[in-house]
Amino acid sequence: MKKNLIMLVTLLLSFNSFAGKENFTKGPVFKNYGENVAIKGALIHPEKQTFKVVFDIANINENGGVNGNFNTVARFINMHVRAGVPLENIDVAMVVHGKAGFDLMTNAAYKNKFDQDNVSAELVSLLLAADVKIYLCGQSASYLGVDKVDLIPSVEMALSAMTANALLQQQRYTLNPF
Repeated sequence: MKKNLIMLVTLLLSFNSFAGKENFTKGPVFKNYGENVAIKGALIHPEKQTFKVVFDIANINENGGVNGNFNTVARFINMHVRAGVPLENIDVAMVVHGKAGFDLMTNAAYKNKFDQDNVSAELVSLLLAADVKIYLCGQSASYLGVDKVDLIPSVEMALSAMTANALLQQQRYTLNPF
């Protein structure tokens, strides 16, 4: 009996986790990125909310697609704008280090290094156009052989990821754990 109950609960949880996927949509800020779903009433007075958030990113997409962590930043912005937070109330920074730094390279530099297109370049450019500040760890860049001239315009080179995170936190950015 207990085993059957556990199986039933597991089945119901599995069903519920798949039941709402059709409600996830991209946008409204990044039309091709950042899938999210509206949650009615989840924010009290969303028009008064302000966010100052930094995302620390070191991972790459092992499957060769768009960097999933960059997409998470787009999702963060999309879902809050969808919830009614004005875009001008959302201040986001990204501190990128490790191999994720390759995803900040121009398509030409990336293609020269890897003989394929940088599939994350479009999203990086869109994030920058939406005033997301992007910092590349200078220590990682040096180790990986990535020069400032290889980077998408407006990506900034920091002394280190540790330094960038410390300085942003002094400016009252909160570190997002995702």
